[in-house]
Parts: sequence; structure tokens; C-alpha cells
Amino acid sequence: MAVKIPSEMLAAVQEKFSEPYSVTKITTPSKPEGHDLLIRVLAASYCHTDAVFSSGEMQHNQTLPRVGCHEYSGEIVAFGPSAENLYGLTVGSKVGVPPLSYHPCTKCFECTRDDGDGSRYSPHCPYAETLGLTVDGGFQQYCLVDSRQIVPIPEGLTAVDTAPLMCAGFTIWGALQHERIKNASKIAIVGAGGGLGHLGIQFAAHLGKEVLAVDASDKSLELLQNVIKGLGSKGNQIKVGDARTTKPEDLLVSIGEHSSDAAPGELGVDAAILLADSQAAMDLATALLKNHGTIVVVSFPERGFNMSATALVFRDIRIVGSWVAKHWQLREMMQFANQYNVKPVVKTFSLPEINALVDEYHRGTGGKLVIDMTLDSLA
Repeated sequence: MAVKIPSEMLAAVQEKFSEPYSVTKITTPSKPEGHDLLIRVLAASYCHTDAVFSSGEMQHNQTLPRVGCHEYSGEIVAFGPSAENLYGLTVGSKVGVPPLSYHPCTKCFECTRDDGDGSRYSPHCPYAETLGLTVDGGFQQYCLVDSRQIVPIPEGLTAVDTAPLMCAGFTIWGALQHERIKNASKIAIVGAGGGLGHLGIQFAAHLGKEVLAVDASDKSLELLQNVIKGLGSKGNQIKVGDARTTKPEDLLVSIGEHSSDAAPGELGVDAAILLADSQAAMDLATALLKNHGTIVVVSFPERGFNMSATALVFRDIRIVGSWVAKHWQLREMMQFANQYNVKPVVKTFSLPEINALVDEYHRGTGGKLVIDMTLDSLA
């Protein structure tokens, strides 16, 4: 059944850097071509990258005006002539939309490497566009997306649940799937009380890991405690630490890493995921590791990190970066989240309230802030 699509729609447009979004009517995207789908956006989640883009501080070419948001969800209203229907989707099917990749080349070394699903599609394609950054994203009522990048939403997840999973979830799941994290029984998540971390502790607990969840703000620590309560008995696998007041050795005691007979370097976590972007966070992650451990770095401060060469060499510590998961792992993550009821803590706003959302973000209240397109004030 054909869906009637309005000629104009409401959108939040970044017209000038370091200025509030302009909430205005713009032309609805044209009929989808090629591999594209046209979706009606149902929920759009705000990310740290949106804040960096809005400030004009992204490290690659930025053009304005731009409709932001690269983690969102919606329902299909039209298929392009070459749209790949990998999941038996129809008009009205609900899908999640991750940031990467929009229009991959399918020919480069990234797209042609074997990532496990044989799709000739890579989130790392250097020639692809990125929704919300180089092409318009989800802070609008309708949006064009690539049929190869979307993922079906399972019945147990709502559009609002799904939107934050498309970047925050996708990113932390990728870090947890790194081989040195997968093989670790005890891990630390440094910066655990943010958008990625509060999802990460849920995933990690259901993956059977003991988790030391560390943060350095009252609101983040409160969020962690509330998430742990919601995990029931699984919450016993997670210990929360305040990096401001607790020494690394005392944090390790909380997860059973203490022994008067232990040799230097014997105690500690097997691996640490670094989500915070301060040098103090890197130093803490290093101190929490046992010898031969691994730090998986997800944060990317402009000035980078310093690392002790002595620790790196003589303690045999490894440092690896992690961006997002592979596309087949996105589908895996969605099924896992649905099976184990992994959900973000969210606060919702209508699209006209987006600048209030941004103010809330900068106050650091924790969890994820989401535009719910179904709220009445959108009309």
C-alpha cells in the first residue's frame, strides 16, 4: 500500500556552528533511488558526536546547513529500485539506522574483506558518507537511508529503545566483541556511567563477565546503581567504583583481586574498556590491569593519551582501538538486547524541544536523550 508523503516536513537544522538548532519546515526527501529507503523517523538519539559537530570541531570537512543525528529508528515508507531487502521487510516495517555507512563503494579493501556476512558492505568504507555528518540524518520527520545499513527492530524493542543502540550500543558491543575482551573473565569499564557505559555493563553482565564499573561524577554513579538494580541477580557481577575517592588497588579489592601472596602484576582485570577521555582515565585503566592485559580505547580526545613505555613493555600491556562493530554484529547485538532486555535509560523530548535536549546534555544528567517523533508537540 502506498503511503502518502507530505511535500514538507519539520527538521532541526544546524545552520551555524556553535548556534542552537533551527527547527523549521524543509522539503521532504525525494523518492528513494538506487539502494535507498525512505523512512519515517520515529526516534532520534543525541550523541556526543552531534555536540562535537555542532561546535565545528570535527576533524574532517564539515558543511552546513546539516540535519544532524546518526543513531535513530523509523518505519519504511518507500523502497528504491535497487534496495536490498535482506530481511523480508515491507512498507511499515520498523528498522534501526546506524551511522555507517551510507552509500559504500563496495569495491575498496574494506568493502571486499571478509567481515563474516559476504555483503561487500563495510561500516569502515573510506568513500562512504556518514548520516548526520556528511549527509542529513535523523533530526527530521523523513530521511533517506541505505538499505544495506539498516537492521530490523525485534518485537520486544521500541523505536525509542532502538535509537541509542544504533551508535552507543553498536560501539560498546564492538568493543566487547574484541577477542581480548571476549576471552576476559574480569573487565573494567572506565567511564561506565555514560551513554555507552550503562549499556556496556548490561551487555557484559549477560555475557557472563565480572565488571568493575568506574566513573567520577555523582550523577553517573547514581545511574550505574539504578541500572544494576534492574539487572536482578546479574547485577551481583558488577561492582561500582568512584574514581575520585578510591585508589586503584582498593577498586580491585571490590572484585576480589587481593592477596598478600600475589606477585607484582598478578592482580588486576584481564582487560579494560576506556570510554572516558581524560589522561587520568587512561592512567586508571593501566593501573587496573594485570600484566599481559589489554586496554580497548573507544574515546578519542583531541590531544590523545600518554602511555608509560615502561608499563607497555615490561608489563606486556596491549592497547587497541575500537570504533564500531561489524554489520553482522549489529544484527547479533539487536537479538542479544531483545533476548536479555538490554535497554538504554532515556529521557525523551519532542523535535521542537531539541535545544532543551542539548542544554540537558551539557548538564551531564546521564543516560541517553532521545527525540520521540510521536510526541504530541510535534504537530
